[in-house]
Amino acid sequence: MLNNDFLQFLYELSQNNNRDWFEKNKKRYESSVKKPFEETVGAVLERIRSFEPGFTATPKDCIFRIYRDTRFSADKTPYKTHVGAVLTSQGRKNMDQPGYYLHIEFGNLMLGGGAYFLDKEPLRKVRTAIMQDPGTFRDLVGSKDFVEKFAEIKGEKNKVMPPEFKEAVKSEPMLAHKQFYFMAEIDPENVLRPDFPDFAASYFKAGKPLNDFFRAAIG
Repeated sequence: MLNNDFLQFLYELSQNNNRDWFEKNKKRYESSVKKPFEETVGAVLERIRSFEPGFTATPKDCIFRIYRDTRFSADKTPYKTHVGAVLTSQGRKNMDQPGYYLHIEFGNLMLGGGAYFLDKEPLRKVRTAIMQDPGTFRDLVGSKDFVEKFAEIKGEKNKVMPPEFKEAVKSEPMLAHKQFYFMAEIDPENVLRPDFPDFAASYFKAGKPLNDFFRAAIG
């Protein structure tokens, strides 16, 4: 699946993020990065379906384009220096649903998931579910497998809380989160393991109980 030139290409791209270099190396990108990553995401999805049978997305549904949208960015470099995929039931079409995320760049492998894109009403529902059943939520984020792989819940926080949560946040500080995601940052050499799809899926499986909690809350 993924080999040394996969990581080497991403490193070289980070040092040569321009169209001339990329066009000269496009065939190498196709053979060393794009196709192997698509195959790897397919293998990871296959493992995920053993515990998420509703995931019908294909790799192409999940993988982000390597081309950056520079229209509203001060950074005009044309390419991402990482590859990434959002793993939900329909991939990028329903990123607002709790799911999983795979990100590889030279120097870093990220495996995680959770409820990242929460609009006002889904956020209120998640906070309400935590407030009404804090014990279950604490058990999920404190489980051995979750803590070993992800350590804690991450995400931006509100400094000023809506009135309905102002008292509860004193005893449940995580209610202040605007995002509830988990992420492990790991040595990227792990992507070269022959069992990488199983390795990645083991991280996602550790986050599934928490995703189930978020999904039940959002409805």
